[in-house]
Amino acid sequence: MNKKGFTLIELLVVIAIIGLLSTLAVVALGSAREKARDAKRLADLKQVQTALESYNNENGGVYPSAALAITLGSTNYACLSSAGFAVTGCANAYMDPVPSDPGTGSYSYISADGTTYTITAALEGTVGNLTGTITITPSGTK
Repeated sequence: MNKKGFTLIELLVVIAIIGLLSTLAVVALGSAREKARDAKRLADLKQVQTALESYNNENGGVYPSAALAITLGSTNYACLSSAGFAVTGCANAYMDPVPSDPGTGSYSYISADGTTYTITAALEGTVGNLTGTITITPSGTK
């Protein structure tokens, strides 16, 4: 008897190999998404830093004051104008909209006296020599 076709064992081996390859692809894709979100965080914070320096230059050397930490990009702090951080749609904005964290975290801004500021965000992985919680100040990133 000459039968053509695949045996059950051959089909199960092929299905197992396909399952293993798809699992590896999903894991690799998750890592790439994490790296992309971290890269976006750093780019967002550099843009906010640039907008804050423009604000500082045009407002007598001060930064928007916030005695308590505010969440950038939230409803109440969605744009940066000459009046500081405000709701969306502010006129003559330095930045509109102010970016929010691409993941589940947030960007926190604090400037107690207006002479300096601190923005903090949490990275999911490692970008260059940065890992964990990063801090942006007028003097740079750490």
